[in-house]
Amino acid sequence: MPSSAQKISEYILAAFQEVGDPITTAKLHKLLYYVQGWHLAHFEEPAFPERIEAWMHGPTVPAVHDLYNGHWGRPIVEPIEAPQDLDTRLRELIDEVIELYGIDTGYSLHIRTRMEDPWLEARHGLSNHHEGCREEVTQESMKRFFKSEDVRKEAA
Repeated sequence: MPSSAQKISEYILAAFQEVGDPITTAKLHKLLYYVQGWHLAHFEEPAFPERIEAWMHGPTVPAVHDLYNGHWGRPIVEPIEAPQDLDTRLRELIDEVIELYGIDTGYSLHIRTRMEDPWLEARHGLSNHHEGCREEVTQESMKRFFKSEDVRKEAA
C-alpha cells in the first residue's frame, strides 16, 4: 500500500534538517518526483497516490505545495519529525534518492527535471517553459523513463 506524499515529504525534510541542511519546497518536489519514479521502476507500484503535475518549475505535487506554500525559494526550517511508520523498503529507496540527488541544488534539479521525458510529455509540446501547465506527469511515463537503460546507467 502506498504511503502519502506528505509522510514522504516529512521523512525527506527531517533527513536534511538532521544534517543541518534544510531544503526548499522546490527541491522537495523534485526529490518526490525521483522517489516516485524510482519506486515505480523498481517495485511496479507508486510510492504515493497523489498526482504530480508538470508545473513550469518542474514536477510538482500540488497536495504538498499547499502544505509548504511560501517556501519555494527559502528553506523549510520549522522542525519536522520523520514518520516512524514508513515501510523499510520505501525508507531505503528514499535514502538512495537523497544520496543520488540530495547534493544538487533545487535550481539544478529544476533544470534537470525539465529536460526529462515525463515532464516534457506531460506538457504536450508547450514551447515555452514559462507557460503554466497543470497536466499530470503520469506514472506510466515515469515508470518507462526510470526503467530506461540510459537513466539506470546515469544513476549507477
